[in-house]
Amino acid sequence: MRTLRLARIAAEAEGLRLRRQARRTAVRMAIGLIALMFLGWALAFVHVAVWYWLREAVGWAAPGTAMALAGGDLVIAGFLVLLMARSSPGRVEMEALQVRQRALDSAAGSLALTTVLLPVLRLILIRLGRK
Repeated sequence: MRTLRLARIAAEAEGLRLRRQARRTAVRMAIGLIALMFLGWALAFVHVAVWYWLREAVGWAAPGTAMALAGGDLVIAGFLVLLMARSSPGRVEMEALQVRQRALDSAAGSLALTTVLLPVLRLILIRLGRK
């Protein structure tokens, strides 16, 4: 009975850990998509800037503006990528992992004890039955 309870606790802890991990992954994906969007805009502005430079060759006002916007987008995209890469498991997720591990270790120990005691109990019952 104790083994089943420990297995249930381990399953609940694992479920909590997986839900938290899925939530963190979804947030990381959303931030990554936003970063990709800014990167796309930055590349578009770089192309506009190069086009203006090739077109006018002297007028730096329009290409300079486009390059400044592209640079700003790159800075924002870089910040978002760093934010996405920095995401790590939270306190609740780590505690759930520890609870699961302790419950599984206890369940394994309980099963090992049962495996050892069962043959001993059979021998005792056989001895008692012969008397």
